[in-house]
Amino acid sequence: MTLKQELERLNDEQAVEIFKALSNQTRVGILQMLKDPDSHFSPQAHIIADEGFEGGVCVGDIRSKAGISQSTTSQYLSILLQSRLVEIKRIGQWTYYRRNEETIKKFEKYIGTKI
Repeated sequence: MTLKQELERLNDEQAVEIFKALSNQTRVGILQMLKDPDSHFSPQAHIIADEGFEGGVCVGDIRSKAGISQSTTSQYLSILLQSRLVEIKRIGQWTYYRRNEETIKKFEKYIGTKI
């Protein structure tokens, strides 16, 4: 296996972190909403095309839509970030999250080949 192929794959430890992140229905729901942010959230006023973070959603909007407290939202997003299922970007005073499609594709491939 080449170095490039190795970098394109998840190892078992990374997959376990993803499974842990997906073991909570609310976190799964957040990922599902982030899959199509335009239909689940209002337009994100502070994201500029030049910022290169299209599809990002403000933490406050995620919290509101998920119907959970601010501290729980922060904890859940931290778990999703640790497992690399989401990406984060700070723009001014706002923090935005979006799905990390590269990790999700690697996870799909991991399940298809390992499980």
